[in-house]
Formats: sequence, structure tokens, C-alpha cells
Amino acid sequence: MRIKIIKDGPYHVSGGIPLKEMVITKKGKNHEYIEGQKLPQNDEYFLCRCGHSDNTPFCDGAHVKIGFKGKETASKAPYMKRVQDVTKGSTMLLLDDNRCCYARFCHRDAGSVWALTEQDNDPQKRSEAIKAATECPAGRLVQVTPEGDLIEEEYEPEIIILQDPEQGTSAGIFVKGPVVIESADGTEYEVRNRVALCRCGQSGNLPFCDASHINAGYTDR
Repeated sequence: MRIKIIKDGPYHVSGGIPLKEMVITKKGKNHEYIEGQKLPQNDEYFLCRCGHSDNTPFCDGAHVKIGFKGKETASKAPYMKRVQDVTKGSTMLLLDDNRCCYARFCHRDAGSVWALTEQDNDPQKRSEAIKAATECPAGRLVQVTPEGDLIEEEYEPEIIILQDPEQGTSAGIFVKGPVVIESADGTEYEVRNRVALCRCGQSGNLPFCDASHINAGYTDR
């Protein structure tokens, strides 16, 4: 199962990865995923990366018409080498690489994931901290034991087109599970359990989403 980034073009998805749409929905101070419209399923498909397709989420060749420049700028260093902050609890550590797509799952009714991690001696707050981290589509936040073991369910491969009506925008592409992402130059990014890819064409950290869709007012509707 693979996503191949086409130079200045779309994402070429192969291997029969299930495709769905999910809507980021506010519930109290929490956010949750609500299933959106049904999308066609194929073993192979091309997803728009420039933000100008009239057949979203699929590519319709608009990148050629607009002269899209989709040069990848993100580091290919593995996550553990990119971690910038560590929050310590009594039973776990919260790692943070600051790759934010502003999905807002890091904030819960009981507090932020950082505050909840620091209070993880309370079983309910520990559970909320884990939920807050593992629902972050960007993979920015990772909970580990003091020994370094991942505290997270291993997802099955899936590609999710995100909508964010609270912000009035269409958001990025949530890639779940062990899917290979191949750069336009043929090298590969680290395979991770969660990453968010840009589909508005505006990110400053291509191919990953950095929430530029919000300032751009990007919508595929």
C-alpha cells in the first residue's frame, strides 16, 4: 500500500487503500470524527494535491492548468529525531514534534493533552490524554512509556479526506496505518501510524499539512 507523490502533481495511491470522508465536529470542548459522504473505492486512484480540482478529492489535471509547484520541503528525518518537546507524566511521556494541522483533538473537556499527561496518575485523565494524542491526524503527538514503548493502537491502512466546517474549510488528508509515502524523488518518508497530507497546495511543509488551508479559506465544496 503506497502513496507516490507525483512531481508538481497529485498523490498516486495504490494497493487498494480504503478511502472515506470524515467531518471534524465539535462536541463540548472535545472534537470527534463524524462520517461524511461516501466516496468511490478503487485499487488505484489519484488524489488532488494542488487544491484546484473540480472533482475533489480526485485529481482532474488542474495542476497542469495552474502551473502548480509542489516541491517537497519537509524533513525526511524520523519522528524521534524531530521531537522538540517532551511532557512528563508519572506513567508516560508525551512526545511532540510541533507538526500541527490544527485539528484540535489535543484539547478535551478535562484539559489539554499536555496538562492531562502531567496528571496521568488519575486513570480517567490518563485515558483522556491518550485519546487526545492518538486522535491527532498529523501524528504530532505520541504517548510512550518511560521505556519508549508506543501507547497507541496500530491502525489499519485507510485514507481519510477531512472536512472542518467549524473553521469553514476543507482540511487535509489523514493517512492511517502503515502506508508507504514515496517522495517525487523516489525516496521514502518514515512509515508512521498517523500523518496528515496537504491537499490545498499551500502548506509550507509539503507534502504534510500545516493548517494553511484555514488561512487560504480552502474548500472543496
